[in-house]
Amino acid sequence: MRKWIVAGNWKMHNTIAESVALAKAIKDGASGFQDGTIILAPPFTALFNVGETIKGSSVLLAAQNMYYEDKGAFTGEISPAMLKDAGCSYAIIGHSERRKYFHEQDNDVNLKVKKALTAGLTPIMCVGETDEERVKGVTQDVVGRQVKQGLSGVEKIENIVIAYEPVWAIGTGKVATTAQAQEVHAFIRGILKNLYGNTANDIRILYGGSVTKDNIGDLIAMEDIDGALVGGASLKAEGFLGIIQNISAKK
Repeated sequence: MRKWIVAGNWKMHNTIAESVALAKAIKDGASGFQDGTIILAPPFTALFNVGETIKGSSVLLAAQNMYYEDKGAFTGEISPAMLKDAGCSYAIIGHSERRKYFHEQDNDVNLKVKKALTAGLTPIMCVGETDEERVKGVTQDVVGRQVKQGLSGVEKIENIVIAYEPVWAIGTGKVATTAQAQEVHAFIRGILKNLYGNTANDIRILYGGSVTKDNIGDLIAMEDIDGALVGGASLKAEGFLGIIQNISAKK
């Protein structure tokens, strides 16, 4: 059975002091949940401090992004080695906001996924369609392309997590129905099975998009939904811990 994952993406929120306080509250509240994986992704400035705060606990650290070179004249970028030095074991890659605002393409995602694996980081590779693409009926075309191109040249996927985030549901309050979410999750797993065989049965596929403690229960009950990538609801310890509690109770 696949173990659940709950990852909190704090995006561009919280000072170092605020991040440490939130991380401590989540660490203390999550101490009783050992049946899954809890991940926090603070902004770059707070990575080291949050890493020190959660050190020795079951809570793990992720970066919200990374670059695909080891070092060099790449102003403003962060290398995998720097992330590992700060305590990271995961890196979110290809989030829809990176694709939309910073024009990341599938090839960029692919290079980052491969570099993360080489560096010993577990990539959380994000895929998802826009509202316009869903209305046009091309969800599977878009998500299928993102999955295949994002994993191009990747021979083994045991250390990869995939997050399906319908772009139209991120920060909008809209949530995919359980049927909509399960359909796309099953579609993604089908692609993985075609590419990698039975290994795909062990890959965790997370749902993201306006996840709260009130709606996660129905979503996590679906066969191919293995957890959540949480945005806004991860900025309050109570809400994030509520999501963890409800997922743990269902899985």
